Amino acid sequence: MHYVVGIDSGGTKTVGLLADETGQVLAKARGGGANLVIHGELSVEKVLYQIIEDLESPGPVDAICLGMAGVDRPEEKKLIQGLLRRLGLRKDIRIVNDALIALVAGAEEGVGIVVSAGTGSIAYGVDPSGETARSGGWGYLLGDEGSAFWLGHAAVRQGVRAVDGRGPATTLFDRISQKLDLDVPDGLVKWFYDQERSRDRVAKLASVVEEAAEDGDVAANSLLDQAAQHLARAARAVDRKLTFTDGYPLVLAGGAFRACPSLFERVESNLDLPKAEVIRLEKEPATGAVTLALELLS
Repeated sequence: MHYVVGIDSGGTKTVGLLADETGQVLAKARGGGANLVIHGELSVEKVLYQIIEDLESPGPVDAICLGMAGVDRPEEKKLIQGLLRRLGLRKDIRIVNDALIALVAGAEEGVGIVVSAGTGSIAYGVDPSGETARSGGWGYLLGDEGSAFWLGHAAVRQGVRAVDGRGPATTLFDRISQKLDLDVPDGLVKWFYDQERSRDRVAKLASVVEEAAEDGDVAANSLLDQAAQHLARAARAVDRKLTFTDGYPLVLAGGAFRACPSLFERVESNLDLPKAEVIRLEKEPATGAVTLALELLS
């Protein structure tokens, strides 16, 4: 029996799946975020080591696929391959952008477009000829519009403006302060600028925006609409770069959609892509990594 491992390595969490050669998932393991840019090589190695240990494969792992944001450059792929070999994984290794495994998880043939919004955001596509394109995915300083981090950051900014009298009234500031159990406003400022904390803590504030919007907060609804417009714009940019003669799947995936379920409908209403068949990804993106790892066996 042959065994494969598929790993979805994100900014907030990492999920690993162990499967046999038939594709049946035998074990699942979860760990913290493992992103080279955010966490660094040593931290990534520790998380991946724990994932592999927790999966407890009954035999040698013959193939592995790892999906990770920001590994599009050859030097980064080489670094991750070396890291995995240090962990004892010396068979076939496939390193891809995490957007690709989300696309394959939603559209097994791997053809279509995925809009992935987690801690960061990116739109990525593959057309029937194998041509690929992307839009976004440039990190929190240069992009990631519509992501959970973007929403959390925007919520804090919107709340601060309201308290200062520079923006419309909103409940966001009070909601965030209550969620974090912080004094206002100095406690929130100190928390936000604490560089020892990871960026995923800001991303976790996205759910506050959804809660406020459900209660009729105009500013919160506006932020969610802006996020949807950014994500839909990225999808359209990818569509323009690729050639789809027929209909194709468009997968919506990532933690921002789970934290803010209304984003699904908001993005769909902004897409304006007649050929796209929208799929809301419900299963783990790591299943896409398993599919890509199984391809290595053949």
